Amino acid sequence: MTQLFKQPALLVLDAQIGFDDPYWGKRNNPDAEDNIVKLLTTWRKKKWEIIYSQHLSMDPKSPLHYKSQGTEFKAMLKPIQGEAIFQKSVNSAFIGTKLETYLQEKKIQSVVITGFSTQHCVSTTTRMSGNLGYETYLVSDGTAAYELTDHEGTYYPPEAIHNHELATLHKEFATIVTTIELIKQIGQSISN
Repeated sequence: MTQLFKQPALLVLDAQIGFDDPYWGKRNNPDAEDNIVKLLTTWRKKKWEIIYSQHLSMDPKSPLHYKSQGTEFKAMLKPIQGEAIFQKSVNSAFIGTKLETYLQEKKIQSVVITGFSTQHCVSTTTRMSGNLGYETYLVSDGTAAYELTDHEGTYYPPEAIHNHELATLHKEFATIVTTIELIKQIGQSISN
């Protein structure tokens, strides 16, 4: 993980109040927000790049509809002055935004992905980040999934969705890490 600390960027995807709406159903990992705060605190102390995406849905039924209050950032995860925000209307933070150009201009080679939700924007952005050649790390406890029922009526609890998504992303598109592992690795890398 030494490359991680040369030009790291923390991506905080769709940390918006609309994801607290009952519309999504049951969710796993109630500590996701607290873990993202720990990472934000670490990145801000190091003065490393922090980038947010903000989902503005075109679907009027969505809690993230662009005209709703659901698009606002969660209070504990709000960006501060100088942190980039890219607005999007699809699942990938790279589509329809200038995120890739921004990363190139800042000479960022690796990204650490957090946010919501595991099966939507987190998974899609992680896949694209890996495919675009960025050294990509996904923080397993810095994201959360929601329950799903498939096309045949089979129910999947949120933890199963979360674990499945992480399994499909690991090694192929990203390295899966925890908040504690990442913060510990940052400390070791800086002291070396």
